[in-house]
Amino acid sequence: MKNKQLQKILPMLIILVSLVLIGLFFASQKIASSESEKLAKEREQATQAENSDLGKQVKILFVGDIMLDRYIRHISEKKGVDFVFAGTQKILSENDLVVGNLEGPITNNPSVSVGSEIGAHDNYIFTFDQNVAADLWKNNIKLVNIGNNHILNFGADGLAQTKENLSSSKIDYFGDPADEKRIAIWNKNGLKLAFVNYNQFEKDGAAKALDEIQSAKKMNVDKIILYTHWGTEFVVDPDAKIKELAHGFIDSGADLIIGSHPHVIQSKEEYKGKMIYYSLGNFIFDQYFSPQTQQGLTVQIELNSKDKKIIIKEIQVILKPNGQTVKR
Repeated sequence: MKNKQLQKILPMLIILVSLVLIGLFFASQKIASSESEKLAKEREQATQAENSDLGKQVKILFVGDIMLDRYIRHISEKKGVDFVFAGTQKILSENDLVVGNLEGPITNNPSVSVGSEIGAHDNYIFTFDQNVAADLWKNNIKLVNIGNNHILNFGADGLAQTKENLSSSKIDYFGDPADEKRIAIWNKNGLKLAFVNYNQFEKDGAAKALDEIQSAKKMNVDKIILYTHWGTEFVVDPDAKIKELAHGFIDSGADLIIGSHPHVIQSKEEYKGKMIYYSLGNFIFDQYFSPQTQQGLTVQIELNSKDKKIIIKEIQVILKPNGQTVKR
């Protein structure tokens, strides 16, 4: 009797189990298909995001020497830093990044140059107010070269304070004479750029710059930009040694050279299809004793991740005796 009942139930159990197994199979297929569609959609979105960066243009503006002590500090305390930047605020804000030479440390030390006698030792010792870092950021100067002959005016402690103040205001830097941060990498719209420094006043500066160019090449960057601090002050033409150095840096892999230190605009040169600006002159400085030191050059580059071609535009500025720098 039990066997007969089992024989009747067994086909039904087999059908039921088969239906359950079929249902589980289709459910797993649906889940797999859903997961596959999800992954495909995520890949498509990632590709679209990547492709959306292609061809997008970036604008970077290079400015010359920035010195915010001495008379500029006096004016800033009297009229505010916004007054100093008012004449260039528009051209600074129109770029994705502004890069300049920070001609001195940012510390909590009191100024020794304010009110000092022209030509005296203290007249050439610079320190900038701690609020300067925030003021630079506010005016879109978010990357600075610190490889120059004034960054150590207040020694290792002044350098450490400078780096801390810059970092706290989200300003990047390169050319660190302490060798802790020699190269800055900047990413935007699918482009990866490396910024390297050559400091004539640093021991083995040329060798270090050449090594850093090679290091940057290994980082798979699109362009290497060398910001230099070199040459002879107030001389409008670079000498043969500086030109030889510049050519060597290009031969090594630099794609653009921007120069500072002479405090006057020097000549430019195209070498192997790449531009060399030997000196942009002053951007913010209190050197009003000659027309040459009151003239500065800013260089804007435009490029995109599609063809990576550098397009250059030059904008001249004038440093006025009231402490302002204005577009010419």
